[in-house]
Amino acid sequence: MRLKDRVAFVTGAASGLGRAIAMRYAAEGAKVAVADLNAEQAELTANGIAELGGQAIGVGVDVSDEDQVNAAVERTVDTFGTVDVLVSNAGIQIVKPVEAFTLAEWRKMLAVHLDGAFLTTRACLPHMYRQKRGSIIYMGSAHAKEASKLKAPYVTAKHGLLGLCRVVAKEGAEHGVRANVICPGYVRTPLVDKQIPEQARALGLSEEEVVRTIMLGNTVDGVFTTEEDIAELALLFAAFKTNALTGQSLLASHGWFME
Repeated sequence: MRLKDRVAFVTGAASGLGRAIAMRYAAEGAKVAVADLNAEQAELTANGIAELGGQAIGVGVDVSDEDQVNAAVERTVDTFGTVDVLVSNAGIQIVKPVEAFTLAEWRKMLAVHLDGAFLTTRACLPHMYRQKRGSIIYMGSAHAKEASKLKAPYVTAKHGLLGLCRVVAKEGAEHGVRANVICPGYVRTPLVDKQIPEQARALGLSEEEVVRTIMLGNTVDGVFTTEEDIAELALLFAAFKTNALTGQSLLASHGWFME
């Protein structure tokens, strides 16, 4: 098992990509804190891991709230003894043109994606530094490399994660801590399903056209990236044994964006 006895704190883990990562980590021997705004659903996911023979706890947390983040990480450490892997995955989406965004919506988007990444990183780093070991993984997006209409704060936040990752990689190296960004293309999660009718209305397209032309039109094969694809990358980064990949981001988008 590649993560035997490691402790992982995964945000947005009650569903979608976070849940897939939490389940994959548990299958590889990790003890997992399933952290999510939906505490009840987080507990259900943790129970699902336990039913499969793994170890997990459900933790309710708003990642944009400093006190809640600190308490959630401390609960994880109190339960499992430390934290070895952070997956900062929690995210939301609001789709509209720049001029239609309110300042409150802009701030909410950046708070969840960027403040959440900063707060969880800051809470986990002391434990990682103390043991001279750790992996921090940010859930970016192909939109960390490219822009799309109707997603100004999302694109801004995902670009920002690249900068945070690179700083953490440089600062953490002497303490044995690595940092990486996973940049998925479109994955058929609840977050993406919510966008399909929103984009259809905003762009004057049918939902089928949104999927075919906006989400999959630039892929090489017209295929969605899967939750399992992203979970495998999260495992790769968490289990990697050297600093060879630290500070790097990795696209998984069926060619939607290439570099």
